[in-house]
Amino acid sequence: MRSPAARAFTAARLLASAAVLWRLSAGRHRRPPLAPGASSPTVTISVVVPARNEEARIGPCLLGLADDADIAEVVVVDDGSSDATAELASRLGARVLDAGPPPPGWVGKPWALQRGLEAATGEVVVSLDADTRPRPGLGRALAAALEQADFVTAGARFQCHSPGERWLHPAMLATLVYRFGPPDSDRKVSPRRLLVNGQCTAVRRRELLRQGGYRPASGHLTDDAAQARALARAGWRVVFHDGSQLISVDMHDSVRELWREWGRSFALADVTDRGWLAADVALVWLALGLPLIRFVLRRADRLDAALLALRLAILAATAPSYERRGARYWLSPLADPLAAVRLTLSAVRPTRSWRQREYDLG
Repeated sequence: MRSPAARAFTAARLLASAAVLWRLSAGRHRRPPLAPGASSPTVTISVVVPARNEEARIGPCLLGLADDADIAEVVVVDDGSSDATAELASRLGARVLDAGPPPPGWVGKPWALQRGLEAATGEVVVSLDADTRPRPGLGRALAAALEQADFVTAGARFQCHSPGERWLHPAMLATLVYRFGPPDSDRKVSPRRLLVNGQCTAVRRRELLRQGGYRPASGHLTDDAAQARALARAGWRVVFHDGSQLISVDMHDSVRELWREWGRSFALADVTDRGWLAADVALVWLALGLPLIRFVLRRADRLDAALLALRLAILAATAPSYERRGARYWLSPLADPLAAVRLTLSAVRPTRSWRQREYDLG
């Protein structure tokens, strides 16, 4: 006869599995991806790139924007760089703006975005991270998407160069899919569970300024989610599109950097209440991390087998999100317990530093 603890554990696993399946079912109704060929924009488009010590990465981003005839201007907001970021950006044709020290209560990136929003001249402002690789047509596709939304965010295709990145990154990405489902689904989502990609966003400049700009994100290291969720609570239509045909991102140089840097915002701890945070961690362990461990320990049952089969299906579904895969990608489910560990650490020990800055965020 099974103990009460064993029955409770099985019930928790079943509940986590049901939650994952419900979230994944949203994938039946997904928004169309951003694609080349959108009609010419009827608005002017500015691109704002916040940058702090991005000399090694910003070049391909600015060169890609220079090839896009729809972009009226590129504003690089230098957030106190100690390298040659500003000089390189200027040589590549961008207008460089010194962000200045963030005011009290502001984190560096949302402050840089605020400064760029105020300085931009375009009717539509696209914000891109310096490590993104935009392709011609991105600006007009984002402007077209804004015809049906108030705030648009787009997912990029991942460039993972080292073997370790290609092994660990897909496992970490899988935790997001399990926690939130496909982000480009048109199923209605509560603002507190909204998932966006701050690497690529678009908004009408005047409307965002009237809303207060990036002030809702001012005190958050997970600034993209804080901003989008605040706008959604205010009634804005926030939509996510797959942008992998028009933008890619080279986020990290090594698996160590991936573990450290993505881990700072991995759990979204500073924008998620403790109840949801605990539920997210528990779900990832029960539905993603433990099935493989139980299989290795020869404790797997039919539910574990079903969850492992689901994991392989997710692996196949997310493959187009990566420019380079290979054997390491297909072996990435072996890193699922490690991804669950990283999520747990991110949840219980949220970072208060970013790019050599320490923040007192309360």
